[in-house]
Amino acid sequence: MSQLRLNPLTGRWVAIAVDRADRPGDLVSRQVPVEADPERPCPFCPGNEEASPPALETYGGQGQWVVRVVPNRYPAFDGDEPLHVFNLGPAFTQAAASGIHEVLVFSPEHTSGWADLDDSQAAVTMAAIHDRMKDHGRRGTIRYTQVIVNHGREAGASLEHPHGQLLGIPFVPGEIAEEEAGFRRFEGSCLLCTTVEAEEAAGHRVVHADDRVLVVCPFWSGTPFEMMVLPRQHEVHVTDASPPDVAAVGQAIRTALARLRGSLGDVAYNLVFHTAPHRHAGPFHWHVHVLPRVTSVAGFEQGTGVMIDIVAPELAAKHLSVVG
Repeated sequence: MSQLRLNPLTGRWVAIAVDRADRPGDLVSRQVPVEADPERPCPFCPGNEEASPPALETYGGQGQWVVRVVPNRYPAFDGDEPLHVFNLGPAFTQAAASGIHEVLVFSPEHTSGWADLDDSQAAVTMAAIHDRMKDHGRRGTIRYTQVIVNHGREAGASLEHPHGQLLGIPFVPGEIAEEEAGFRRFEGSCLLCTTVEAEEAAGHRVVHADDRVLVVCPFWSGTPFEMMVLPRQHEVHVTDASPPDVAAVGQAIRTALARLRGSLGDVAYNLVFHTAPHRHAGPFHWHVHVLPRVTSVAGFEQGTGVMIDIVAPELAAKHLSVVG
């Protein structure tokens, strides 16, 4: 029998409809190549650095980089202009899409991904994210920085080489505003600190646990094999977290993605980092969403905003935990 479960972060209901998983083809592996022309030289591989704009940050030693951050050649947000809203008519409001759009190349290896990073590479990748977000936060026109990784064509990737993106934008997006409201509704304690305690006590949705991080398939999962990476130490911003906690999150993401690949194969996924907006004091607790793209978002989800998960998170966590 299907269930409705409430996501307290967003205030939205999700439907857990496990009987629908019996339909053939509902869970899909990656099938579409990322690059239309795989023979074209990769702009992110070592030796092709001139194909990208000059690096903003380079991490590594002895003349070899391990992580690079470069401006996006085709930015969605660009410029230092403050947010000025113009009303062009009774229903037409417009503003310049000013901001920052950067590419995080987190491995020199073309065919690897976050699931393949060793502890050191995962830590350096997270240090680069921390540093760039700190830089964004110093700019008064940037109100929020969204960090993402798109893996696979179905998840929006256009290049095979492992990379992420940092987008500094001049407004607080609705998803983050909803999560901030969720933290405010949960009076008396932190929503995600409580979630860490409750999920660990329940046990059957835990994918990975160590002294610094808990990874769970949350009770309110909206998509199959969805995971949340939760630092145990309460911090509102990524930039406030200690270096060991930041590194541990990167390593936990690696473990979660390796288990996902071991369970389902090389599926497409999105990593979405959520932190409080720049200069907001909270309440919030930074975290990472792991969103595999193994089902389609159809008309009901588009029309209502209610996600349908055909794999119960308890079953998903069981599969993921079995994988070594």
